Amino acid sequence: MIVEHAIFAIRPGSEAEFETAFEQARLVIATSQGFGSLNLSRCIETPEQYLLLVEWDTLEDHTVGFRESELFVEWRRLLTPYFESLPEVTHFTHIASS
Repeated sequence: MIVEHAIFAIRPGSEAEFETAFEQARLVIATSQGFGSLNLSRCIETPEQYLLLVEWDTLEDHTVGFRESELFVEWRRLLTPYFESLPEVTHFTHIASS
């Protein structure tokens, strides 16, 4: 399993609309092969910033399976209008938990 870490910078004043659109986008990504779960959090200090954590079975499930699919086109159609800038995306592998 890998974890996708994405930081979304949302246009100030459009946070509520982004969160509504994300509810639809969440349903889109959840149908992608290799999708495990996701968690969206809003920054306290910078309320127009969001942290998205998505669990994927493999890196390729995200970078190829999802990003090269029509699901990604729909995901971007729903969310891009609210982006101040393109998301910063990195991937992590699990080491430990408590």
